[in-house]
Amino acid sequence: MRMKVIERGLLPVIVVLSCTALAIGQAPAGRQGGRGGPPRLALSVSTTAWPDGGEVPMKHSMRGDNKSPAFEFHWSIGANPADAPADLKTYVMTLRDMENSTNKGPTDTLHWAAFNIPGTAKGVPEGLAAGDLPDGTRNGPGFYAGRGSTPAYAGPGAGPGPIHHYCFEFFALDTRLDLPATASREDVLKAMEGHVIGKAAYFGRFHAPAQ
Repeated sequence: MRMKVIERGLLPVIVVLSCTALAIGQAPAGRQGGRGGPPRLALSVSTTAWPDGGEVPMKHSMRGDNKSPAFEFHWSIGANPADAPADLKTYVMTLRDMENSTNKGPTDTLHWAAFNIPGTAKGVPEGLAAGDLPDGTRNGPGFYAGRGSTPAYAGPGAGPGPIHHYCFEFFALDTRLDLPATASREDVLKAMEGHVIGKAAYFGRFHAPAQ
């Protein structure tokens, strides 16, 4: 009888320990310094053109000079600067209008993408040229791709009215993308799958002033 009492008393303890072990076994691994692990190597970007989330200057918009902004790439571990990962090969940079929907669907609108930016680059200069560049950078899908024009930067272009939010997105890859300039957005995303070793974003707001 006493043994049965002891067994009943141990049962909740066993269940708790089992659930705890299961939770530990299923806990997701920390990413870029998330909870559950030490800080990891992370990518971030900066620009002097406007503060993150601020108003994009007219010269970087399609309604102005349509000149791509300069960005600097930064790698860090926690708050400490660090070298880029040894397996870094290239960067991909995209610009998306978060308010626009494509073909009446839930997907935002891709203005521009450039890929195969060299992994040795410390950033991208202002005013990237169209087409394929000498350093291997290739302008790809976006407004000017597949429309009889050379693929090129297409800046924010929202007209007068509600402000649109734009996302400049950056991917660090451990590979080079073997894709033509005519590749689609889906082609680029698929080719990046399994090769992203760093990711960053920078936001801006834009709408044209009322006439």
